[in-house]
Amino acid sequence: MVRVTIGAPRRQKKNRYFKQAKGFWGGRSRLWRTVRETLIRAWAFSTRDRRAKKRVFRRLWIIRINAAARMRGVSYSQFIDGLKKAKIDLDRKQLSELAIHDPKAFDALVNEARAARK
Repeated sequence: MVRVTIGAPRRQKKNRYFKQAKGFWGGRSRLWRTVRETLIRAWAFSTRDRRAKKRVFRRLWIIRINAAARMRGVSYSQFIDGLKKAKIDLDRKQLSELAIHDPKAFDALVNEARAARK
């Protein structure tokens, strides 16, 4: 009779992997070696992209702030410089939300930034 070395734990481990690979195409969800390779690669991408997502959102906020500031006759760099000189400490996410949802408050910030630069 064959001696089973780690029977149940191995099956449990494989089941965990197969469950995570659900929805993958073809052998990537059915074949043990391919599932393992695919998941390791997917985990690496997910780690990388969690960090990349933060960069992508910051770029989006800057684009929005720049567009809103230019509509009011100020460039993005002049606007940020004015806010720093006026000691207004808002992050770019908050500024972009203000630009979209509360134009009057954003107008006030632009005026403050202009005044602080002069």
